[in-house]
Amino acid sequence: MNRARDLAGYGANPPDISWPGGARLAVNFVLNVEEGSEYSIGDGDGRSESALSEVRASRIPEGSRDLAAESMYEYGSRVGFWRIHDLFRDRGLPLTIFASALALERTPGIAAAIAATDWDICAHGYRWVEQYHLDPKAEADHVARAHDSLLKSVGRAPRGWYCRYSASTATRGIVAAHGGYDYDSDAYNDDLPYWTEVEGKPHLVVPYTMVNNDAKFLAGDVFSPRDFSDFLIDSFDVLRAEAQTKPKMMSVGLHSRIVGHPGRFAALVRFLDHIAQCSDIWVCGRGDIADYWTQYVPAGPAQ
Repeated sequence: MNRARDLAGYGANPPDISWPGGARLAVNFVLNVEEGSEYSIGDGDGRSESALSEVRASRIPEGSRDLAAESMYEYGSRVGFWRIHDLFRDRGLPLTIFASALALERTPGIAAAIAATDWDICAHGYRWVEQYHLDPKAEADHVARAHDSLLKSVGRAPRGWYCRYSASTATRGIVAAHGGYDYDSDAYNDDLPYWTEVEGKPHLVVPYTMVNNDAKFLAGDVFSPRDFSDFLIDSFDVLRAEAQTKPKMMSVGLHSRIVGHPGRFAALVRFLDHIAQCSDIWVCGRGDIADYWTQYVPAGPAQ
């Protein structure tokens, strides 16, 4: 059940590949859909959710419903999702949905809107709870339930798996053993996908980011939309320059209840306007990256 650390990675010699169309930088936007699956009194958790909301610490006594926190989450599903949905649809851009399955069960309108697109799905738990608090049996149940639920809600199965913040030491083995997932994104350690081994078999990892992520607004790292868009633009520009000699991937993490608010939304629009001027990049879904890597950088001795 342990996961050995790999501090070396590709080092100075990453795979020298080009993405489709000769692009050297792949850009993937991820929208986390979690609203309705977070901790709540109504779901028997004994407390309301306190993370990634506008108030850093709940002012309501633990054990009581925090109606303000619930309402802040509801903004994401009632308004924020649709603002982001319309932006990406209007621009014809792909989007990866990190979906907590229960959230889509409880918002069938959002599930239907996603189903009407070709956006790819990555399971973000059955609920938005920490996998590392679960024992392996319960965790395996969550992994299986998430897959079945998302298939039913959206009409297509999730391609990948991503925990809330961190996997447990058992997660990767459970996901691989399930057999319905092509990759996991429970890693933050590279600018490219990579192969690892689980129970003697190759397993693909497509790393995610807590760096290029709108959670920075609520962590206090940035406040101004201009600061966030500048941070994304600077990250993109550096990666694009480096990619001329070494291919790269850039993930951008979004949340409906965060960047879905108008002021923060302006940062996303500004970044999209910036990258729209670049014809040498590949804006793609996470499943597209997994498929391309599997075809052109297959697992083997070189990995």
